[in-house]
Amino acid sequence: MAIDMRELGRTGMKVTSCCLGTMTWGTQNSEAEGHAQMDYALERGVNFWDTAEMYSIPPAAETQGNTERIIGSWLAKNPGRRGDIVLATKIAGRSKMLWTREEDVEWTRHTREQIDEAVEKSLERLRTDYIDLYQLHWPDRPVPLFGRKVSAREYAIDYEPFEAILEHLQRHIEAGRIRHVGVSNETPYGVMRFLAEAEAKGLPRMESIQNVYNLVSRKYEEGLDEITMRERVSLLAYSPLAQGYLTGKYRNGALPQGSRKQLFERLQRYESLQGQAAIESYLRLADELEVDPSALAIRFCDTRPFTTSTIIGATSMDQLQTCIDAFDLEWSEEIEQRIEELHTAQPSPCP
Repeated sequence: MAIDMRELGRTGMKVTSCCLGTMTWGTQNSEAEGHAQMDYALERGVNFWDTAEMYSIPPAAETQGNTERIIGSWLAKNPGRRGDIVLATKIAGRSKMLWTREEDVEWTRHTREQIDEAVEKSLERLRTDYIDLYQLHWPDRPVPLFGRKVSAREYAIDYEPFEAILEHLQRHIEAGRIRHVGVSNETPYGVMRFLAEAEAKGLPRMESIQNVYNLVSRKYEEGLDEITMRERVSLLAYSPLAQGYLTGKYRNGALPQGSRKQLFERLQRYESLQGQAAIESYLRLADELEVDPSALAIRFCDTRPFTTSTIIGATSMDQLQTCIDAFDLEWSEEIEQRIEELHTAQPSPCP
């Protein structure tokens, strides 16, 4: 089996190279299905699970926190298994998802009060005393995300200082509620500012960065990869299948019943002409190589020298098995060369 153990940042804590993503539990997946996925993942040796306070997806007041509750009910049903897993969750960044907070706020933020509330609620829903990795889901400040530009006016908006955010998190580390911290959907500037503040003031170090990374979205290689390699901030690559497009299930205009696109119409970031052309080229390559396109896409992420763990997600047990099996794909020089040829011809067409 190609799933192996890798160090998370500089923590000394080992996580599996495959991470179980959970965001569909509580909307597309029932509690029983979520429990079955956790059981199967552990059987296959996957000890790293990722969730967030805003899940399940798509975000809504009615379903917020459902995924953490499903993980919590599994932990309650399996006493003694908490130490078998590395559990990661996330706090929402600046947004108008005000239903995540009980207090009257204008924005969800990374203030001391909101971090305190979010940590307490996540622990309660997860039915655990501690969180192994607590991540900032996206920044407190306006940043260019998912292809959106940031205007000069937005750069002038006040945000919680990097030092202050680390101080807020440090209180929970000292209390034993969280063990390590990380960022998500972050920029090179943000990661380096957090690292600089941590080093200068003896504050908690950001040990991981969870960003989108896949065959058609390789922006991570434009600065963040060097940070990962030199500073040992682990990449937790999400969306390795480009929201399902790299599986081939949407090929030739297909719209499978029960798919995320059919249910929620949330995949626009991969639907540009350039993006669709690039996706089709990788699907054709998988055909030529006679490999499962999902395996090709997932194993690509796994074999990058800066990837610590690749986050997979599934709504069926068959999909979950396919995703975990992908780590067994033998990676050859031919596959590497063919992928780089396609990338050179159409570099990162999707945000």
